Amino acid sequence: MTASSAQQAPHLRAVRWWLIVVAALIAVMVLVGGATRLTESGLSIVEWKPVTGTLPPLNEAQWAQAFEGYKAIPQYRELNAGMSLAEFKTIFWWEWSHRLLGRVIGAVYLLPFLYFLWRGVLSTELKWRLWIIFALGALQGAVGWWMVYSGLTQRTEVSQYRLATHLMLALFILASIVWTLRRMTARPQPIVPMRLKVSGVALLALTFVQLYFGALVAGLRAGRVYNTWPEIDGAFIPSAARLWFEEPWWRNLFDNTLTVQFEHRMTAYALLILAVLHAIDAMRSRAGAAVIGGAWSLVAAIILQAALGILTLLHQVPIDLALAHQAVAIVVLTLVVLQTERLVARRVEPDRQKLILPLGQPG
Repeated sequence: MTASSAQQAPHLRAVRWWLIVVAALIAVMVLVGGATRLTESGLSIVEWKPVTGTLPPLNEAQWAQAFEGYKAIPQYRELNAGMSLAEFKTIFWWEWSHRLLGRVIGAVYLLPFLYFLWRGVLSTELKWRLWIIFALGALQGAVGWWMVYSGLTQRTEVSQYRLATHLMLALFILASIVWTLRRMTARPQPIVPMRLKVSGVALLALTFVQLYFGALVAGLRAGRVYNTWPEIDGAFIPSAARLWFEEPWWRNLFDNTLTVQFEHRMTAYALLILAVLHAIDAMRSRAGAAVIGGAWSLVAAIILQAALGILTLLHQVPIDLALAHQAVAIVVLTLVVLQTERLVARRVEPDRQKLILPLGQPG
């Protein structure tokens, strides 16, 4: 190790810990967002004030003003007419906490990032990755308000399309941070057959598809209907007439509660089967302890996730089971990102900087 790299090592450890903290905060943010959705609190704040909105109402007059704003939207008039101020405060605190956590994540990300840039400890590639993640985080705030706005005028809830976009962007940011953390640790590239790399990429893609369908299920509250398993609507595969009755046909994939829940179930089965085949292939290919262990850890997490999903469905989405289901989904995503990066990422050895010695000294 050269003198320069020795000086940078503590800073790189600090960068890793910083990114781990940010990833953990994003995971918490996703869970708080899930609780906000489950408690139907997301429309309780009808304004977007990125700076002044940091403070909650501080006196009774401000609380009354906030409550009057909520009374003006369709959700209050059609679903919560007659709600007391105390009940409003309950849903308000959920949404306010969700927004405050977003602001905290922004500060926790930006301030150390600027410090590391100032100290010059980030490689060019890492700088670009981190700037892109920062831009996605800024976009996420705007997408959050875009989602909330969809429920303020004509709807009693937010659009499931926008909710899914909001959740998927948060999970993509989390996955990007996990991938970046993995790339910062120098490890030997495992020698594995191409089909194992392809199945790893397929697992990652299918996981994101499944997460998207899960977001649609949440947005449509589709988990509160068809609460049987393994049958759904009286059969393992519902009738085509029930699955495809909306026109045009493709709207059923996003708007039909039966179709959305069915595709979420079928994708779960496909994901589990693919994960098991991937793990068996890793063992047969003797891909190494890390790859094999990562594959079977992913299988175990998917099985747990499926079990929690079934229990959540059978019990008609109680908040504790629903949040546990969402938490394990984050674990599954983290494990599949680690496994895919382990298999496909090209290792780039850090440049060894030469130690410059004064003239006349042996080097």
